[in-house]
Amino acid sequence: MELHEPELREVPVTAVLAALADDARLQIVRTLSEGGEHACGTFELGITKATRSHHLKVLREAGLTRTRVAGTSRYVRLRREELDRLYPGLLAAVLAAPR
Repeated sequence: MELHEPELREVPVTAVLAALADDARLQIVRTLSEGGEHACGTFELGITKATRSHHLKVLREAGLTRTRVAGTSRYVRLRREELDRLYPGLLAAVLAAPR
């Protein structure tokens, strides 16, 4: 299965900011910023599976994450290096903000 993952330089900065403006998505990004891949089902957000999937899709389509499909599992990681290169300091500022 092929997932739509745009080149980050093709995504308007407003789409990146909008994706980061939601508390659940920000929590996902904070978890991913700790490094490595995380299975999609491991995010404990207190929301339904469908809502979690929606938030992960928004992050992917905004260029913030990459998703690897392995059988029936999906693993997500933050595109940290690309984000830092294209938008220097943005992710660090967002992650440093009080929770």
